[in-house]
Parts: sequence; C-alpha cells; structure tokens
Amino acid sequence: MANRTINIYEAKTQLSKLVNRAAAGDDVIISRAGKPVARLTRLKEAKRVVRFGLLKGAVTVAKDFDAPLPDDIQAQFEGRG
Repeated sequence: MANRTINIYEAKTQLSKLVNRAAAGDDVIISRAGKPVARLTRLKEAKRVVRFGLLKGAVTVAKDFDAPLPDDIQAQFEGRG
C-alpha cells in the first residue's frame, strides 16, 4: 500500500476517508506549504497479556459436575418435557 501526501486543507475536509485508509494500512502524509508535517497511520493492536491463575480459589467445581442429569431435566433438554 502506497503512502499518499495531501495538504492540510484536504485532510480537514476528508478526515473520515483518510482515517479509513489509514486503518486499511495506508500511511497518509499531511503537508503544510508543501512540507510534510504529520503522518496518519494505523495503530497496532495491543498484545493481550494472559495472566494464568487469576481466578485461583474464586471458582469451585463440584465433584459430581459431570454426573448424568436427572431424567426430568434431561427430557427438557431433549424437548420431551
């Protein structure tokens, strides 16, 4: 994707369009009196930090969590109830 240089007046009148181009990966150089003064570019997504053990001790799982459901509740899941 190519860089594009535009003057500041055009940048003010077409900001939304230029932001969309930057989000798509195009760098937009903004100039004043023919001299580059700013660059509009896409932001990189922040890396998500995984914190293991964050909920340790806050969640408990019953020992019979995988036991079969009672017949009446199973029937409701199967549309028989």
